[in-house]
Amino acid sequence: MLTRTEPHLEHLVRSRRDLLLNGWTDRSIADAVRGGMLFHIRRGWYILVEDREVLWPEGRHRAHVIAVARDCSGNAVMSHTSAAVLWRLPLYRIRFARVHMTTDAPSRISSARDVRRHVAPLPVDDTSAIDGIRCTSLARTVFDLIRTLPLEAAVTLADAAERQMAERRWEWDLDAVTSWRQAMSERLAAASGARGIRQARWVSEFADGRAQLPGESVSRLQLHRLGFAAPELQVPIEGPDGKRYFIDFGLDDVDSYGEFDGERKYLDEALRSGKSIEQVLLEEKQREDWIRGRTQRRFARWGFEHIVTARRLAERLASFSIASP
Repeated sequence: MLTRTEPHLEHLVRSRRDLLLNGWTDRSIADAVRGGMLFHIRRGWYILVEDREVLWPEGRHRAHVIAVARDCSGNAVMSHTSAAVLWRLPLYRIRFARVHMTTDAPSRISSARDVRRHVAPLPVDDTSAIDGIRCTSLARTVFDLIRTLPLEAAVTLADAAERQMAERRWEWDLDAVTSWRQAMSERLAAASGARGIRQARWVSEFADGRAQLPGESVSRLQLHRLGFAAPELQVPIEGPDGKRYFIDFGLDDVDSYGEFDGERKYLDEALRSGKSIEQVLLEEKQREDWIRGRTQRRFARWGFEHIVTARRLAERLASFSIASP
């Protein structure tokens, strides 16, 4: 069974020159590509298919970014979705086609069919480096994307960026959250009239880094569309024998709890910590039974298939006798 633990891609993306130095020939490379052993990322760059198959879409795009970065010269930096994958931000249901780069000197950027170029002011404070690759800063990356992505993807990205700034192991740094939100608010205020700025301001205000997964972020958005009050996130419940359970959503306005139940925690061996799927399911049932009994609240679970639209989520909630306010 495949896990989705990301390997060190910089060691897995290999050039034609490197392959030739390690005993490959042009013919064996071509045969490996045709035979499904090697994946051709772009001209002169490859990755083993077995290494690529375990990657999330963001990781596959990061491999493409690495290949482009090793070919490029000049002042352009990775930006937009290509910077987002370097920052390890999720990109909900985004199709990756080309690598995005930004420069403030258009005459100095090279051309390639798999690269999309953006020309825009690029202050030094808006640039950074991740894994040795120059890219837009976290704040600039978020600013560029929450203006242009579909709303579900924009909320997911904004939540994850805030979490990246504020999460310190098991603690939540409120000062970091306040500083991040203030800086983003000032950046958006200074960009009055920019494309997508209205959506960006709404997303920035709606963002909450306590949503831990893309499914939780999109669930928040659909609950909002259904008219629910802003839910409490990661609600602590005292469990048996001194345990503490955390529930994704406290729907206080309808006296209920909700939990996004992505399949990853059941299928990813690393997340199961060596437990069988059956054991994980049993523990989840025992946990839910305890919470129901202790709080006397309704408890709903849903997955990705239920958050495609607000209506689908409403139908799922109704099956647990939970109606929108």
